[in-house]
Amino acid sequence: MSVVEGETVAPQGELDQVVEELRHADKLLLTTHENPDGDALGSLLGMHLLLQQLGKDSAMYMSPEEFPLPHEYRSMDFGAILGAPPEDIGDRLVVFLDCGNIDRMPVGFLRREGSHIVNIDHHHDNTRFGTVNLVAIGASSTAEIVFGIACELGAEITPEIGDALYVGLVTDTGRFMYENTSAAAHRMAAELIEAGVAPHRVHRRLFEDLPYPRLLLLARALGSVARYDDGAITVAILTCGDFQETGAVETDSEGIVDHLRAVEGTAVAVLVRDLLCDDRRGWRKASLRATDGRVDVSHIARALGGGGHRQAAGFSTKLAAGEIVSTVREHVAAQLRP
Repeated sequence: MSVVEGETVAPQGELDQVVEELRHADKLLLTTHENPDGDALGSLLGMHLLLQQLGKDSAMYMSPEEFPLPHEYRSMDFGAILGAPPEDIGDRLVVFLDCGNIDRMPVGFLRREGSHIVNIDHHHDNTRFGTVNLVAIGASSTAEIVFGIACELGAEITPEIGDALYVGLVTDTGRFMYENTSAAAHRMAAELIEAGVAPHRVHRRLFEDLPYPRLLLLARALGSVARYDDGAITVAILTCGDFQETGAVETDSEGIVDHLRAVEGTAVAVLVRDLLCDDRRGWRKASLRATDGRVDVSHIARALGGGGHRQAAGFSTKLAAGEIVSTVREHVAAQLRP
């Protein structure tokens, strides 16, 4: 599977099987993981649009608790998304996108006994929970996999489909800066631009046209920065008070950890923030970013109940902020130890 003939980022047998599943299914229900990021949302919407183009009865599901989406994704058209199971769920092929573990979409009706599930993902720690699995760890993003599937199915990459997939591509590659940014990812970007995507408009929506409280929250985070272990670990902490006093919402913390990652000498950047929703009071989320191949932060996150990629991962915990930092330091030291 690829954006150019001859490139393969997924086992051909898995790709062929998933393409046949999608080709022969008349009714489908698409979903992704909770707290969806740009790749999850872009892959979900892009797949939905291309299946509709092919005449399929495609529906999308996300919990109503996910809305409103983070500010940067609100221009994406999820107006038709379902917040409850469709009456004909038993007749629909269920497709999970960008979900490394089925527990990241904790909804019972999607995991009922006898469900036929297609699992499309690029996380290297995917648990292969589907009846049929397409796990392409060589892909830069799940959006890249969806783009390849669209090509296999003969779908036209319209500006709307292209825009959704470009969001997934540009966010999961860190604006084409992470090590998962391959030549294939750049070729995909070129094809999406040729299909009508305007990169400057997408960039403006995602990274520039943002609420003022987000800037105030960033200032609070930067004001809390501490460095450990000779600068190998750079940490910032956000409390409930920081959110309340700046008028920011939880999603305004997105992207802050990348500022920490950019500090000279940093091997791992850590943002610890309080969770604000009532049912998670007392919980904290830690976002981890590695700067190179010395540390696999997904290994750290999995040990603490989370997951992700080698260079970008996270977890939620009831540990105090200081305990989180101490635990991460221990894990990083173990990986850096000669």
